Amino acid sequence: MKILLTGGAGFIGSHLTRSLLAHGHTVVCIDNLNDFYDPNIKVKNLKEFESNREYHFYQNDIRDKGALKMIFDTHKIDLVVHLAAQAGVRPSIEDPELYYAVNIMGTLNILEQMKASGCKKMIFGSSSSVYGNNKKTPFSELDPVDNPISPYAATKKSGELLCHTFHKLYNIDIFCLRFFSVYGPGQRPEMAIAKFTKAIFEGDPIPMYGDGSSERDYTYVDDIVNGILLSIKNLKGFDIFNLGEASTISLKNLIHLIENICEKKALINELPMQAGDVTITYADNSKAKELLGYSPKTNIEEGVRRYVNWYRRNFFVNVYDVFQNN
Repeated sequence: MKILLTGGAGFIGSHLTRSLLAHGHTVVCIDNLNDFYDPNIKVKNLKEFESNREYHFYQNDIRDKGALKMIFDTHKIDLVVHLAAQAGVRPSIEDPELYYAVNIMGTLNILEQMKASGCKKMIFGSSSSVYGNNKKTPFSELDPVDNPISPYAATKKSGELLCHTFHKLYNIDIFCLRFFSVYGPGQRPEMAIAKFTKAIFEGDPIPMYGDGSSERDYTYVDDIVNGILLSIKNLKGFDIFNLGEASTISLKNLIHLIENICEKKALINELPMQAGDVTITYADNSKAKELLGYSPKTNIEEGVRRYVNWYRRNFFVNVYDVFQNN
């Protein structure tokens, strides 16, 4: 298949690209390489694929209708995996207009171009943030998601609604996948596990918001990629699926776990809970397991160990070697 992957230079997108190419698909990537975090990280991700004849990269924005039309006209896209989004819960509170423009209008632009070009299949990257402070755990796709507590979460819920509308009006097959706290090698530097690992190795304080009792369902990136591949394989009609690890760890225990694997004590900077933060995320994966065959393989202990080992190889060891050689 010829697959358009939006946001394909990012963390999940680059891991997914590797798997899609390995499965014999053609990948057409669009990414604007924005500066939410260092764009050089994304440029480095792209270098792995630039010599592959089945890979095509476009530095464009999903708000650019003309660029989208050109890409669809050039490549005759069979399926879209839409991961591009303005990321971050807390920053969305500061600039909700940007999140509306990218996450809602950008998604609408893609759906409109799919309609115009006759492309009938999409995987939409949604988020566990749509559940807000859901009182029932674990979170089920049947739970109401009408009370988001951040503009980011509201835009993801809006994206799901747009997908449902275009499925009903134009018979486009769409699965919306609610990702739960994805982590792993190459993850965004502002995310908890990456930020904490870096701070511990460099001796900087770790910001701990609240009393450390908040819980997250961390999901290793390979499990998310597998869930996307299974969704592509089973894509028919419209549906929503949780993709999580189906287990939780508190913030305090996560810090202790990273300390133990790094073999170094963390400095803790205790701060108040921030607006937009939820107290818990916890996925009920039973629907994805039954209908997709989704079964996450990497628990938090093994996943963090893999991340820390990757960090040592790519950052800590390199810095140490430079120090030793000077």
